[in-house]
Order: sequence, then C-alpha cells, then structure tokens
Amino acid sequence: MNDIEKRIVELNALLHEYGHAYYVLDKPLVSDAEYDRLLNELIALEKQYPEFIYPDSPTQRIGGKPLEGFKKVTHTFPMLSLSNAFNDADLRDFDRKIRQAIGDDYSYVCELKIDGLAISLKYENGIFVQGATRGDGTVGEDITMNLKTIRAIPLRLKEPVTIEVRGEAYMPKKSFEALNIAREENGDEPFANPRNAAAGSLRQLDPKIAASRNLSTFIYAIGGDGEAYGIDSHSEMLDYLETLGFPSNKERQLCATIDDVIAFINKWTEERPNLPYEIDGIVVKVNRYAHQDELGYTAKSPRWAIAYKFPAEEVVTKVLDIDLTVGRTGVMTPTAILQPVQVAGTTVGRASLHNEDLIREKDIRIGDTVIVHKAGDIIPEVVRVILDQRPEDTEPFEMPKNCVACGSEVVRIEGEVAVRCVNPTCPAQIAEGIKHFVSRNAMNIDGLGEKVVEQLLRENLIQDVSDLYHLQVEQLMALERMGEKSATNLVNAIERSKENSMERLLFGLGIRHVGEKAAKILAQEFETIDSLMTAKEEDIKSIHEIGDKMADSIVTYFSKEEVKALVNRLKDVGVNLTYKGKKVQIEAGSNPFAGKTIVLTGKLEKLTRNDAKAKIEELGGTVSGSVSKKTDLVIAGSDAGSKLTKATELGIEIWDENRLIEQLEE
Repeated sequence: MNDIEKRIVELNALLHEYGHAYYVLDKPLVSDAEYDRLLNELIALEKQYPEFIYPDSPTQRIGGKPLEGFKKVTHTFPMLSLSNAFNDADLRDFDRKIRQAIGDDYSYVCELKIDGLAISLKYENGIFVQGATRGDGTVGEDITMNLKTIRAIPLRLKEPVTIEVRGEAYMPKKSFEALNIAREENGDEPFANPRNAAAGSLRQLDPKIAASRNLSTFIYAIGGDGEAYGIDSHSEMLDYLETLGFPSNKERQLCATIDDVIAFINKWTEERPNLPYEIDGIVVKVNRYAHQDELGYTAKSPRWAIAYKFPAEEVVTKVLDIDLTVGRTGVMTPTAILQPVQVAGTTVGRASLHNEDLIREKDIRIGDTVIVHKAGDIIPEVVRVILDQRPEDTEPFEMPKNCVACGSEVVRIEGEVAVRCVNPTCPAQIAEGIKHFVSRNAMNIDGLGEKVVEQLLRENLIQDVSDLYHLQVEQLMALERMGEKSATNLVNAIERSKENSMERLLFGLGIRHVGEKAAKILAQEFETIDSLMTAKEEDIKSIHEIGDKMADSIVTYFSKEEVKALVNRLKDVGVNLTYKGKKVQIEAGSNPFAGKTIVLTGKLEKLTRNDAKAKIEELGGTVSGSVSKKTDLVIAGSDAGSKLTKATELGIEIWDENRLIEQLEE
C-alpha cells in the first residue's frame, strides 16, 4: 500500500469515527471546520486517484447521478406490520393473552414509535450494500443511493458482520420546518407532515435531493433470527446494534409489568411535543426471544408485539351529503361527504360510514355537525354527531331499496351488515371486479390502473376480464393520454399475464372469502381450474385451512353458468388455468417433509432461509417460526439459540443443514 492509499484509508477511518460521534452519539470529537477540511482533502485525493475510492467512503453520501427508476427488492425476511392498541383496555387484553400463553415470567421493552418510513438495510462483511423500503412487506424498492445520504446510517460497521437490520427513516422537526419555508419561498406546495416529507425525499430519483433534506434514522431490529448473533432478547439486540455503530433510540425502557408499560406511555403522551422528531405511538414487545418464539405469529403480525397509537386529533366539520358506491362483491357502501377540514396534517373531505347499522347507531344525517378523526392516524372516521347543532329539518338516513349503479333491487342477507346488489351484470361490480383482476397481487398487469379500466369500460372496449386479452395497440392509442409506447407496453403486459400460475387467476376472479393464501392452497391441491370447478363441497372442506363458508362460496361461484362461460373464454384466449408450482407426488413414508411442521433456526451456510423454506413447502411441509409440541422437525444451522434448546427439551427430531440437503436431493 503506497502513501496515497494509506492516507485515503486513514481519512476514511477518521471521518467514519467523527461522523458516528456527531450524528449518532451527538458527541462531536472535532469542530465542523476540521471535519470539512478532512472531507475536502479526501474528495481531492479521490478525484486525483479514483482507483482508491472505496464503496463505504464518506464522499459517497453526497449523492450521485439521478436514477432512471427504483428496482424491486424481495425482502429476505418479511417486514411484518404490528397489531394496534388504542387504550389501556387494549393493552391489558394483549397482556392477558401473553400471560395465558407463556405464564408470568416475562417482561416488555417499550420504544417510541417513530413517525417515518420503514427501511431495511443489508451489510456484507460490515459494508452497507443495499437499502430498501418496506413496500408491501414482501417486496420493496431499492433506495440504496438515497439512504447513503443519511449520515446516521453507517456505511461501514465496527465489526465485519453480514447482517440485515430494520429501522425508521425520519425527518427531524427542524429539517421539516426549514424545508417547508424553502418550498413556500420557491412557490412550491409545503409538505403536510414530516412523515410525508421523509417518504417523498427517499423516493426522489435524484439522490442529491435526498441529501439536501437532512434526514435521520433509528434502527430497531435485526431481520431474521437474532439468536444467530448470540443474542437472547430484544433489549440485548438493541445494545448489540449500538456496538456495531447503528443509531438506536435511547428513550426505551424495560418494563416488568403492563402497569409499567402504561406509565411509560402516559409519560410520553405528555412529553411527546418536546421531542425533536415526531412519534405517533409506543411499540411494546415481549423481551425474551424464547418467549417470542413460543408466542409466534399470525399471518400479518407477531403475537408478541403491539403498537399503542396515540389518541387521534379530533376536529369539527359538517356532513354535506352521503354518497353510495358499489364494490366488486356488490356491497353498497355509504361515504360521508364532508366540508373539507385539516385532520392530522392532511385535508379530509370524505369518511367511510361502512354500513347501514353504523349510520343508525351514530344517527348520522345529512346536514349534521360532526366530530371527525383519523382512526390509527390514517383512516378518516366520523366519531359522533354534535346533537345540539343539528338542523331541525334533518331526517334519518335510509339505505335505498335499489342499486345506485344499475337500479336492481338490493338485498341484505340474514346475519350480515352489508346491503348488497346481486345483479351479476351490474356495471359497478364489473368495473371493480376488473380492477381487482388486474391488480398486483392478482394477475399483475402493469399499466392497467383504475383510470384506464374506467376508460376501457366507458369506450365499450371491454365488458369483462376476458375482453382484456383481445385489446389491440391501435384501440388503446385512441384512449386519453395513451401513446403508442404505452399502448404497446400494456398489450405486452396483458400477454405476459397469460403465463401466471393458477393461484393468481383464482384470486383475481374475486370469489368471496378466497384470499391470496387460500387461492395458493386450492391451486396446489386441485392443480387445474377444471378440477376445482367440478369439486364437491365435502372435498374442498377436507383441505386444511379451508372452512365451510369458503367451500360453500367456491361451489356456489363455479355453479353459475356465466362463470363457466367466462372460464371458457379465458381458456380460449390462452390464459393459463393450471398450477405451475411444484406438486411432488411421493409414496407414503418416502417423503420426510409431507404434512410435517418444521422450524428453521440458526445460520444456514449453503441455502438461504427463503430457499430452504420454499423447498420444504414444495414437498408438502409447513415452515413455522416457533418451536412447540406440534413441531415435528427442527433444522439447526450454526449458532442456533433458544429454539434448539427448546427442541431438545421437547425431544423433537433435529437435523443439521447437511442432513436437510441430503433429504432434499433424495
């Protein structure tokens, strides 16, 4: 190593140390002028000797060339959401369930819920290599270049570990105020709140814009199994993250009881305005990993954590009208049209009234003055009517007897709150059904958004989903804002969707009670649409996780002549109607995975966790996140922790990774 490279390495190390002390520890080691002098020296040397520019150099935070777009990133470990609590009763109910499941020997960690944008960061041998948004929890967007501009995010860790961490990127209050002042001076619309500003900054294609916004971050979790790093609890994990150089929020507390949790929440409900950043609640987590494993997960969230949301801001406005819309299943939903009002940083002009019973219960009438808030700080909701301000001429709201879209008589099925149009040719149902069919989680036809669907229906180019596959470029070019390139791309996207596996089509058809997961289970079991269409209700009900209601709904749906005709039309245009995943037929006793509940723990060296999970599921196994008496097999990689200990205690069969690979190959 020559003298120039040695000096560049020395400057990198010094600037990393000084940056961490300033931006993470809030304890500057040198003056701003000295830091700038060293940074300018490094910039000059790197310009003269570009072969010595390291990927973790502090100069890489400045922001490079604008990007053409964001690539999609599939998270190695899903970024799950949390269930919510809104009052003490919700918290005590959460605590009761924890106690019933694992006994009395547990504690909680309480953390401030930062109001920002959830992010995932990947490091290889201690070097930051990729950052992504949460997205839908499974797939996010690669915003690495923008995240590099956040100085609190270390580009090089203090130890050469390979790790994925989760956190929240946010905009400090001072940065938000300065940004909005600058925007107003430039004649731009100010941001509604710091959360929107942070999200907007990190989705800029030009990293220099993100760099100018002065964002920060707190890291609060490790993606995957923390036990693989020799950690036994959430509080230990936060301490470990700090030793690596990550910024974690110091305003956290280990709580022995739910009363301690509530006291912590009450404290920060009062002190919240004094923080230099926005928070919208408190996150409460069971501390020990062994307890978390025992509690496990639901499909959407961990059972061992909950997010307490602060009481929503309430404002007064008027109900100008009650609008009715018809969804894809025929449900007629009432919506309050409000006199526009600012609530929690955004303008609100509409609030769903959900159903006829809710309107009667709250006695909401057109012309009423009402209290409105955002449920969970997100969804506008009418809380109550101010009765002493009610006009004398108001009348109770009555749901119409006929569909507002097609005029057919509506029905209310016994035991349901929904008023429903049952006309299969209802134009509103057709429109919403097509929008669902083309959506990302269904047939995933890129470029076919709501407005385009509405135009196609308005121009009478389509009547149902099968007509999409007859569309020509020339027809699409006649639509508003649809050029030749966009039309060609859309036709190609429609054509590609023909190759989707059966479960996407099944979900896209919009059968009542059949979600994504059920569609996958049904596709794996029946393999073709034809087999499912002719299946008896008893056969469908016999499948694990398929209940009576769903089975009845499937049989009823496929018994309709118009549905059979639609499936035939889809078949005629070449849409795939079969399951493309692997369904392994192995004689009884020769497949060690079929019907088994399997837990993966520790570090796998030859397979990724996702690959192992996918292969096991292809062979009929179910991969669980926690060890219990129902577990049949545990696959233990290196540094396996409490899951392995518990499996040993319960006498569960344990394999190492080599044994797993041998069995998979067989």
